[in-house]
Amino acid sequence: MQAFQAAWADACKVEASTMIVPTGYEFLVGPISFSGPYCQRNILFQLDGTIIAPTNANAWGKGLLQWLEFTKLVGLTIKGKGTIDGRGSVWWTHSILDDPIDNEDRLVSLENVTITQSPPVSSSKESKMPSTKPTALRFYGSFNVTVTGITIQNSPQCHLKFDNCNGVLVYSLRVSSPGDSPNTDGIHLQNSQNVLIHTTDLSCGDDCISIQTGCTNVYVHDVNCGPGHGISIGSLGKDGTTACVSNITVRNVNMHNTMTGVRIKTWQGGSGSVKGVLFSNIQVSEVQFPIMIDQYYCDHSTCTNHTSAVAVSNIAYQNIKGTYTVKPVHVSCSDSMPCMDVRLTDIELKPVPKGYHMYDPFCWQAFGKLYAPTVPQIGCLKQGTPSSSWDPTETGCPA
Repeated sequence: MQAFQAAWADACKVEASTMIVPTGYEFLVGPISFSGPYCQRNILFQLDGTIIAPTNANAWGKGLLQWLEFTKLVGLTIKGKGTIDGRGSVWWTHSILDDPIDNEDRLVSLENVTITQSPPVSSSKESKMPSTKPTALRFYGSFNVTVTGITIQNSPQCHLKFDNCNGVLVYSLRVSSPGDSPNTDGIHLQNSQNVLIHTTDLSCGDDCISIQTGCTNVYVHDVNCGPGHGISIGSLGKDGTTACVSNITVRNVNMHNTMTGVRIKTWQGGSGSVKGVLFSNIQVSEVQFPIMIDQYYCDHSTCTNHTSAVAVSNIAYQNIKGTYTVKPVHVSCSDSMPCMDVRLTDIELKPVPKGYHMYDPFCWQAFGKLYAPTVPQIGCLKQGTPSSSWDPTETGCPA
């Protein structure tokens, strides 16, 4: 890890410098932060080798929220054919794994500079991993960030996260974790704007892409998702918080064997709004709930009822086709703040043969319009606007 820190310190000093993690090598690296804000712009982190996480508790202390972190940078690019391996099974199962160390020195090169690295942490067979599971790769407070070509696999929790970033480009990325690995979102966006994600394969145990509060101008296209929980906006408004999400486009996506397809989920008691969302050209295969809006989201056995809610409006579903295993459409909206302007066009969802428990489409306090015949018939969507319609300008979010 010291070699990575030293190489980064050198790269930081020179605009458009390159830090190379060479192919053919495997690096055991403990938690590390590659941080600005005093770094020069447009650094290239060329990842062609493999970076693996320690699987002993001593390396993590009482637990950390992230493993590899890049903060307050401008124009950073991570690219290559390499792999970031979080070796998350030790976290998922709470089992104790040996952390074998190869005593051969490893090399990290920065342009023409070569640095010798010895493994930074030792193994432990006796202690359990902390309960706080880290994100594998996180970006915070950065501008014009690009991630391309690499593979991120088996993260203890979320694989790739962007917090408070503006200008994000992710493409030709591969995320891979088992479908039963807990909370292993593929890509997590929060308080980030002007995001483009495309031509990417995401297999994980939670949302393939999770879009959280503070996100606007997000465009996702040509993505393969599955296994996982689909592509989700939310959950939003937990513990009475205000959430604002707008101008989200998700199109040309294939989903196979996921829990949900395209979903909006909010907690009761929150405030704010989700508006201006387009889900288009989504192909689903053996998906439990292809289309879902859930304003009663709850991850506990019971949750308290509230009248306030995160408002949902101007949501379009176009050309959503394929097969489902439980229910094709589930739109459950707030009594006090019904969903408004929900539009469904060219929906063709058929049950898989011999499904477990098949249900008809369900809508509650959902208002909008069907623009073409749908399969199955979605007769539960209410036309027009609700009598108790709310004012979008009073949600506490930007107009």
